[in-house]
Amino acid sequence: MSDKFSQFIKERQYLQNVSPATVEWYKYSFKWLRTDNPSEHELKDAVMRMREKGLKATACNSAIRAINTYLKWSGSRHRVLYLKEEQRALPTFSLPDVKKLLTYRPKATNLYQRRLHLLILVLLDTSCRIDEVLTLTTADCDQHNMLFTMTGKGRKQRKIPFSFELRRHLCRSLGGLQPEQLIFATRYGKKLCRRNVLRDVKLDCRRLAIAPPERTLHAFRHTFAVNYLRRGGSVFHLQKVLGHSSLEMTRRYANPLTEDLQAMHQKISLLAA
Repeated sequence: MSDKFSQFIKERQYLQNVSPATVEWYKYSFKWLRTDNPSEHELKDAVMRMREKGLKATACNSAIRAINTYLKWSGSRHRVLYLKEEQRALPTFSLPDVKKLLTYRPKATNLYQRRLHLLILVLLDTSCRIDEVLTLTTADCDQHNMLFTMTGKGRKQRKIPFSFELRRHLCRSLGGLQPEQLIFATRYGKKLCRRNVLRDVKLDCRRLAIAPPERTLHAFRHTFAVNYLRRGGSVFHLQKVLGHSSLEMTRRYANPLTEDLQAMHQKISLLAA
């Protein structure tokens, strides 16, 4: 990595206090650049190499955002145009599948299954990102007021409410844990690996005859958001719960799903009338 790239990352890290994850994102994105002062042609070549490597438009745009931030910082007059992203339906769990997940009762003696079931319940009840849930400590769980203190992207903290039903499960599982201990941890008290959690959730779904949707762990977040709006929740409140920086990001969930359109069509169809 060139001195100029290193200087940019140091300034973002020490002056703007970006998270370690953001630093790694910058480092990854800058690997596509062959020079720290790229020309317009070299920037186009970087995007073409991304596409040749099989990156989707979403992944390319993520790298382009980092590159454009660097170009602005360096005083370059060049900018990389964002790629048009395919607008796909958000993957969600169907209501029958949610019911299967909620009614499943793991064996009381199987601590591993009980932990996994509690993790799924937290994802369904709070809409939190998987990494936010995996870094939760006992001190972050206020059972009296039924609030989680979540640390999201950019180290931003927010309070997330949870239900009476989830509190009942938490009371049974958090007994004996110290305040600094992770709620979802390995047998050695370390943070669970996201990849292992994804594998276990998919196995749990198949055990219950559920076809895991795409982006399975994030699909819990989508499912919460869609059903929040279906039941009359406000987009503004949902933005706070999800931790989105802009309302535009939250509006994606306001697009009706196919089953919503089908239900409405049966009500307004001229043939049915």
